[in-house]
Amino acid sequence: MERELNERLRAGDRDAFGELFDAYGRAVHAYAVRLTGDWAVAEDVVSLTFLEAWKRRGKLRGEVCDERAWLFGVATNVARNTARSARRHRAAMARLPPPEPLPDVSDGVVRHLHDAARLAAVARAVRRLKRRDREVLALVVWSGLGYAEASVALGVPVGTVRSRLSRARLKLRLLVDEELGAEAAGRERQAVPSGDLSGRDTRAGRESVG
Repeated sequence: MERELNERLRAGDRDAFGELFDAYGRAVHAYAVRLTGDWAVAEDVVSLTFLEAWKRRGKLRGEVCDERAWLFGVATNVARNTARSARRHRAAMARLPPPEPLPDVSDGVVRHLHDAARLAAVARAVRRLKRRDREVLALVVWSGLGYAEASVALGVPVGTVRSRLSRARLKLRLLVDEELGAEAAGRERQAVPSGDLSGRDTRAGRESVG
């Protein structure tokens, strides 16, 4: 974003704010969806993010050189607060079907997962990650931010972003393997024929009659 637009925002120019939304609204929404796993919550996060950005427009001075990373940082904090305030609704949300998983959850993990069952396993694995692991994956892997931009968004050093991302990728791979293993075991249990027990019962009945 040009410095002129930056200055217009700080001056309270609503047209400039509309330009900011047009430039980054979709990116913030995509980040919020991947971070929260819920389309409806993501819509709220986007609205609150730009509302908070408007309130904090005075901070858009020379030291803010990357407005996208700055907005993602605001969205990260909004998502955290939204998650804390929405805990009482988790039981109801758990009964809803999960959102359609995206095919780029993590490089090297989803590339070869083509069927819906495996993609669902990846989505479940993502939901099991800790919040800060989801955040760094959502910023770097899904939203395409560089390490420096992600460090601005998260408010941590670049080295911390690198180490968190490495651990998050490893955890995701392990959780995906675990989910797929549990799913395979469940299919095997369902495939056990139910006639074994009835067969034993039938034989026992014939013996008693004889």
